[in-house]
Amino acid sequence: MSSDIHALSGAYAVDALDDAERAEFEQHLATCEACRQEVADLQAAAVEIAATTEQIPPPSLRASVLAGIADVRPLPPTHPEPAADNVRPLRRRLWQQVGLAAAAAAIVAGGTTVALHPWDSSSVAPPTAGDQVIHAADVQRYAGQVAGGGTVTVYRSVALNSAVVVAKGIQQAPAGHVYELWLLAPSGTMKRAGLFENGTDLTQVVTGNAGPARALGITVEKAGGSDAPTTKPIALVPLTT
Repeated sequence: MSSDIHALSGAYAVDALDDAERAEFEQHLATCEACRQEVADLQAAAVEIAATTEQIPPPSLRASVLAGIADVRPLPPTHPEPAADNVRPLRRRLWQQVGLAAAAAAIVAGGTTVALHPWDSSSVAPPTAGDQVIHAADVQRYAGQVAGGGTVTVYRSVALNSAVVVAKGIQQAPAGHVYELWLLAPSGTMKRAGLFENGTDLTQVVTGNAGPARALGITVEKAGGSDAPTTKPIALVPLTT
């Protein structure tokens, strides 16, 4: 059983607990209103994801997902520890080092004008959209497991209204299929949030309004994605504290 029983809400919602875990978690549900509400929301999301049947996945996909669904375990959200005063981001150190070098050159030149402009350097790229989210002051981190193996981590900044999904060690999507991301909106509807390219280690900036979202799901869809989910989620990560 997880050391934080609240973290099992996602696994309970997609029926991924064993008998002992289920019994203990259901006892917990009888006394925890927050978990009852979260389970209800996640179960509604899972039903909506699985309800649309416009596309029928191949039998091999169903077998693969069912074989690994018991391994799904969402982890509790964690907040990154504040950085120590003497710890600075790499890019900041690089800029400061270049600036110090420019100042030293001016001193050695003995008053000679030295036209050194560190901002003209093309060696340090500006931060990407994903970097801005991951290093945002209000970033929150949510982690879980993927049916069939692998992990998924969601970095979200409410201030930026954006999120980044990082998947590690997941199976290749079947030929002609992709992984599609979905956000559970406060209204209870699932919104398209982007596609993962095929691979085992994937990073993707989520599209749409990630700030108010209550959960993030991943399904397997035909190439090009779908306007609505057509398969049971292989991961469902609550975005709540």
